[in-house]
Amino acid sequence: MTPELIETHVQAFLESCAFGRALYVGRDLRPSSGRIAQNVIDAARAAGVTAVECGEVPTPALALAAGNADAGAVMVTGSHIPADRNGLKFYTPSGEITKADETAILAQLEKSTAHSNKPLGKLRADTAVASRFVDRYVSAFGASALSGWRIGLYAHSSVGRDILRDILTEMGADVLELGRSAQFIPVDTEAVDLETRAQIREWVLGHGLHALVSMDGDADRPLLADEKGEVVPGDVMGQIVAEALGAEVVVTPVSSNSGVTQKGFGTVARTRIGSPYVIAGMEAAAGKVVGYEANGGFLLGYTAQGPAGPIAPLMTRDCVLPLVVALHASTGQGVAARVAQEPPIVTLSDRLQEVPQSVSQPFVTELAEHQSARAAFLTSIGCSEVGVDLTDGVRMMLENGAVVHIRPSGNAPELRLYIETSDQEAATALMERAMARLRAVFDGC
Repeated sequence: MTPELIETHVQAFLESCAFGRALYVGRDLRPSSGRIAQNVIDAARAAGVTAVECGEVPTPALALAAGNADAGAVMVTGSHIPADRNGLKFYTPSGEITKADETAILAQLEKSTAHSNKPLGKLRADTAVASRFVDRYVSAFGASALSGWRIGLYAHSSVGRDILRDILTEMGADVLELGRSAQFIPVDTEAVDLETRAQIREWVLGHGLHALVSMDGDADRPLLADEKGEVVPGDVMGQIVAEALGAEVVVTPVSSNSGVTQKGFGTVARTRIGSPYVIAGMEAAAGKVVGYEANGGFLLGYTAQGPAGPIAPLMTRDCVLPLVVALHASTGQGVAARVAQEPPIVTLSDRLQEVPQSVSQPFVTELAEHQSARAAFLTSIGCSEVGVDLTDGVRMMLENGAVVHIRPSGNAPELRLYIETSDQEAATALMERAMARLRAVFDGC
């Protein structure tokens, strides 16, 4: 990510999208994020645009601040992937850029983006982005919403660690911070590794916690563990939160837990995987619409009512709303008991890392195009197919009602695997067999 590459992409965004009155710029805690954020600011000012320096803030907090100021935004973050990689997330005043916006930006990259004759844009700072984000939740839920809760906060290197601590504390919770790190730690809330799960369980049981919370690097994906130290799947959390908020329409990717279709929502729309597809589905719906992904990131498409006040829409993934709502919905019974009320469908996800798309895509394409290839793969793990869904990757429905879903990651050199069954033990066993087979296929790649 050279200054030149950053400049061309930022200016292509500014020239092709309705970005509003200014460009807000935030960043996560990666070592490279400060330099890249400065490159973004320089590019905006070179285009004659006012740049607003927001510092180290969560992605949803930046998006909320920019939207309220009728401004665009760029968040410098690589999200949940390792620290040696980074990226830019673009926002218009209405929220995350759409697929149409992406197409316009890419088309603009083919054109000149020179701004040598434009006067230099202004530079100012907004130092209250974090505090306003805290107020959003405390005002909606009240100072006693989590009174009596003893909550662990796995802080690691997330840019949202201090904000989440403040929100929970101001809602009355007793918060114990754990695992704070000066070095960047990539935490994937959708595929929590066994070592991290063991550490979470040890913390929860060792400290007598009612729950443990965390998030990814830029704080748009939540992680919740119950009083037994068991991680709650992000899509199950999404189901709970959608119900608690009184949603009428739920939009979620095809990889999410299918139990959502059994909960009585007016409409459940399944999309391709990725927040732009969820947003497109939400924009096509009417009424009280929400969206969520299997990683737990939650999008609110209408003004919802909290226990103490309204919660304004936020059309980008947020980790705070699902955590706070799920905890509040579990008051008096505990998180494990609340999760047990959901439809008895178990989803698991895992990934093969350092597998570039150039290697994984031909394998997935072969599965998609040839039933014989799918049959060979499934036979190797003791299964057989009764149907297939090619909405995103290859989602194979099995004769026992289980699902094996394989797709390349859209933003990292990883091959994703999703499993769905009606039983935790069966899901774990199927995941182990399928991952072992994928490792054998890609050994040495």
